Amino acid sequence: MNTNVFAVAGAQAFQTELGGFPVAVRAYPVQYTWNYGDGASLGPTPLTGAPLAEGDWDIPTDTSHIYSETGDYSVTLTTYFYGEYNVAGTGWQPVAGFNEVASAPVPISVWKATVRNVADDCNENPRSFGCPGTN
Repeated sequence: MNTNVFAVAGAQAFQTELGGFPVAVRAYPVQYTWNYGDGASLGPTPLTGAPLAEGDWDIPTDTSHIYSETGDYSVTLTTYFYGEYNVAGTGWQPVAGFNEVASAPVPISVWKATVRNVADDCNENPRSFGCPGTN
C-alpha cells in the first residue's frame, strides 16, 4: 500500500550583523530528497507532497512510497535552500549553490493487515474466527 509522506516548507528570513554592518538573509526551499529508510529514495525533486483527505488511504501521491516488507523505518528529508543576502541595504545578492538541511528522522511502522469477512456473532458463536481466544 502507498505510504504518504509530505513536507510543509516555506521561506526563511533572518537578520544578523557582520563586521558592524546589518545583513539580511533570505532562504527559499527549492528541492527535496526523500529517504524512505528501506534503501529507496526520491529526489532531488521540487515535490513536497501533500496530506491526504480525512479518511483517505492507499492513494498514490507525488511523494508516497510502497514498502515491500513490514518493519520499522526512519524517513528523512533533505531540503535544499536557495539563498540571497543584503548587506546594509545595498541590494539582494545570490548565495552560490544550495544549502542542504537534513530533517530529524521520522519513525514509521509498516504493518500488514489481512481482511476476513465473518458472518458470525461472537456472542452467539464464541469460537468463530476473530472472537476473543481464537486464532
